[in-house]
Amino acid sequence: MDAQGRGRADNIDPADQWVLNPNTGEYELRLTPSAPQSSVPGPRRPASPRTGAARPRESADQEGSAQVPGQRRRRAEPEPPAGRRSRRPAKKKSKAKKVLLWTGGSMAFVLVAVSAAGYLYVKHLNDNITSVSDDGASTGGFSKDKAINLLVIGTDKRTGKGNEGYGDAGSVGHADTNILLHISKDRSNATALSIPRDLIVDVPDCPTEQADGSQKVIPGTTGVRFNTSLGQDGRTASCTVRTVTELTGIKPDNFMVADFNAVKTLTDAVGGVDVCLAKDIDDSDSHLKLSRGTHNISGETALAFVRTRHSVGFGGDLSRIQLQQQFLSALMRKLSSNSTLSSPTKLLKLAEVGTKALTVDSQLDSIGKLKDLGLELGKLNPKNLTFTTVPVIDNPAEKVKATVVLNDTKAPPVFAAIKDDVSFTAVKKKQAQANKDAAAARLKGPKSAASEVRVRILNGGAPSGSAQAALNWLQNDKGVLKSENAGNAPAELARTTLEYGPDQASQARELASLMGLSGSALKPGKSVTNSQGLPAMTLTLGKDFQGAGVSLTAPTKAPDVDSKTTADKVTCAK
Repeated sequence: MDAQGRGRADNIDPADQWVLNPNTGEYELRLTPSAPQSSVPGPRRPASPRTGAARPRESADQEGSAQVPGQRRRRAEPEPPAGRRSRRPAKKKSKAKKVLLWTGGSMAFVLVAVSAAGYLYVKHLNDNITSVSDDGASTGGFSKDKAINLLVIGTDKRTGKGNEGYGDAGSVGHADTNILLHISKDRSNATALSIPRDLIVDVPDCPTEQADGSQKVIPGTTGVRFNTSLGQDGRTASCTVRTVTELTGIKPDNFMVADFNAVKTLTDAVGGVDVCLAKDIDDSDSHLKLSRGTHNISGETALAFVRTRHSVGFGGDLSRIQLQQQFLSALMRKLSSNSTLSSPTKLLKLAEVGTKALTVDSQLDSIGKLKDLGLELGKLNPKNLTFTTVPVIDNPAEKVKATVVLNDTKAPPVFAAIKDDVSFTAVKKKQAQANKDAAAARLKGPKSAASEVRVRILNGGAPSGSAQAALNWLQNDKGVLKSENAGNAPAELARTTLEYGPDQASQARELASLMGLSGSALKPGKSVTNSQGLPAMTLTLGKDFQGAGVSLTAPTKAPDVDSKTTADKVTCAK
């Protein structure tokens, strides 16, 4: 029995057991006239079933009970129907507790089961992933708080399941399609830069991990097609990464490699993508046969679409690049659409085929890392993803035009814009504009004479000897005589900076003018003491330093390019 039921007869009203103790001012439970009293506060007293009036409160002494005048009565609650025994509160609470425990236990079991299944599925996805060493060619992996440079390589490798029957069946493949995807630091925009496979480049020496774990340096070659940076002479994707760095000055954080089969399975997983043709195409080489207009393509047709070139544009690789960019734009639109994101079946299928279809570098060798990268990519708006191509011209050394070379006038500004995280689309960024305005304001105001500029020069990542070269130039050519070489900086910097104290702003503006420093390079801070014990500014030459006298002003807007499109727009291939 519970506490309220001990020694209680069925004909005793439970309300009669709670009485007011005049000594304590609290209601107490009286079980029998001789039972000890409880000090637990009692419930509100119900009305009498016989009179309908509230029962008088009673004291709890042994001699009997009497109403205590002046005590505040509690609000009466309804009595249970006649002939029905009152429910005991303790029993009700116990039942509720059991229900709660049962529900909680079941939920815990479900969660454990789901977690176990989730773990097994994640393990399964991890087992799907194929990774290869980056051989030290990348930055070591992307960071969430920095801009991201991802190299996507499409190989025409004919070996492996699903790739048989395309041209030279024994080919180990080339870097056939190459896109350097730059995602801005604030994730507001991105640039997808296509690198032509027939671009003549220098492939550097490539330290490469072998199958047995040993290292081998594959000798570089000069004046060869870009696509030979992969597959040929045992080169892996890390060699393509080194070639991109050599060409653009941009070091990729990570890379992904997709073969023919990846195009087929990924498009199948999303239910096909929509592409547009401005004319009928019947290409016997790629086996693409489509009429003019919009088509939903997947599988073999999608692969034929990205491989065709003889029936579009001028029939060369540059025309095919535009077709591939259209395809990737359509794929991105489909991936970010509600029809994909709201379908668990499609998402699971994407996870399955994606982990099987792509080969990634050793820094992206788990589903967790790929998920983190996907979340960063997912922040992009398709209208701010720009597709463009490295500016090139026909190779002047060829009579029959088969390859291209870098356009030395137009290409460097494109590389610089990407390196400086400049958007190729008009993105409204209030905070970025405010920062830009603040940086520009640092250059406005009076300037000191060159002879009054006092500065210490540090090498913070520039080529060896740069600090001395800059010192010689400033002293001999610009009259900055109060300058000195302070050796190497504690850490390397991507960009050259000039730190100065509050009373050195006019000196900073003069030095910025002489060296071509942008306002963003000027860092208001504090002065340091030079070798003579006098306050001086600190000029740290970063990796962007290209030589004494070469302007370091970073671009504020992207250069004009010959071809540009954004991922949100549907263009029809001609």
